[in-house]
Amino acid sequence: MHIAVVGLSHRTAPVEVREKLSIAENSIQPSLAALKGNDHVLETAILSTCNRLEIYTVITNPEDGIKAVEDFLSGYSGLSNEELIPHLFSFHHNDAVEHLMKVAAGLDSMVLGEGQILSQVKKMVRLGQENNSLGPILNRLLTQAVSTGKRVRTETNLGTGAVSISSAAVELAQLKLGQSQGNDRLVSLESEKVAVVGAGRMGRLLIQHLQAKGCSSVVLLNRSKERAEALAKDFPELAIQCRLLGDLNDCLSVCSLVFTSTASEQPIIDRSRLDSCKRSSFLRLIDIGVPRNIDSDVSGLKGVESHDVDDLQEVVSRNQEARQQVALQAQGLLQEECRLFLEWWDSLEAVPTINRLRASLESIRSEELQKALSRMGPDFSARERKVVEALSKGIINKILHTPVTSLRAPQSRTDRQNALSVVESIFDLANKKGSD
Repeated sequence: MHIAVVGLSHRTAPVEVREKLSIAENSIQPSLAALKGNDHVLETAILSTCNRLEIYTVITNPEDGIKAVEDFLSGYSGLSNEELIPHLFSFHHNDAVEHLMKVAAGLDSMVLGEGQILSQVKKMVRLGQENNSLGPILNRLLTQAVSTGKRVRTETNLGTGAVSISSAAVELAQLKLGQSQGNDRLVSLESEKVAVVGAGRMGRLLIQHLQAKGCSSVVLLNRSKERAEALAKDFPELAIQCRLLGDLNDCLSVCSLVFTSTASEQPIIDRSRLDSCKRSSFLRLIDIGVPRNIDSDVSGLKGVESHDVDDLQEVVSRNQEARQQVALQAQGLLQEECRLFLEWWDSLEAVPTINRLRASLESIRSEELQKALSRMGPDFSARERKVVEALSKGIINKILHTPVTSLRAPQSRTDRQNALSVVESIFDLANKKGSD
């Protein structure tokens, strides 16, 4: 068996490719089923965010397993292998384990140390468990990745002051507003007429950061007005006007700054919609949805400036340098966690031998116990039988404890194989492989 990850991220693919491989939660179950339906894929889990799609697998062999995942991604996205594969990365075994740990810790994020990725990894674990696509190996690996992400944020300052995608979007708006005024600094959004489209998690974070950056009022648009109103109640100090998506054209006509973050799989703003609006001011659009909420055809439209998640790098790079030292500290913790998992993985090599050894000794125990009990006659009570059976099991467990602990202990592959060979020979286990 082998561990592998195949995927793409903001580092390898532009948003126009990533959006074709964004797997919504309601598509996770059939996607996991399709992957597990391949003979080469034993276990699998899917991580889908605005900046990455990664498929973690336990496979029978690297070449066939990775190809199976690539073929799935090609079919799902509608992209040919020639179009897709240049944007994909794949990591095998040690490298796959290290990559997952980095992702969970926020070290591979566009925003170094951002916290949202950890909740997304938790979600990957939950969906894998609910859909029975995880086995013992991935379940242990993903669970350890979550605990590693928590540990990094607890034992280092990586998460302190880290910007999120939402806060970077607000800072981008401040930066662009400053640049339009002839400087390169972040300016207050107090005078801007702001709208946020989408009342989900990202919408909440957008409003939180808008309030922190001086925004005095926001129009919040959502498919469900009740959900928007529930969100607005959490920000009593900010004037929030809740409206339905049907009022989007009115907002595009009067607002100067619009953020979009919806789960729509199709753009909700395009050139034709903007052309139909009678805009009274310059309009700045910032889209943090993947798939994109704003169509690329708005580019170049007079009086409109549009940005997507890839444009956030301009803001992110301003904050990265100071965080690199903390990232180095976090990397040391990741290496320790990777070592612990790989030691556990290597110890699995001993499991078949341990199982045969247990089965062999259990067979002897059971046989000898039955001989002894038959000699005790009918006067031997049920309670006494239980005591003798417990005694025999305790003796076997005591005998097994040291060799089993030794076989599972961290050691070189050569040393473990030599130890396994000795045990197989001493206890004549070579002919008992049916007990694996």
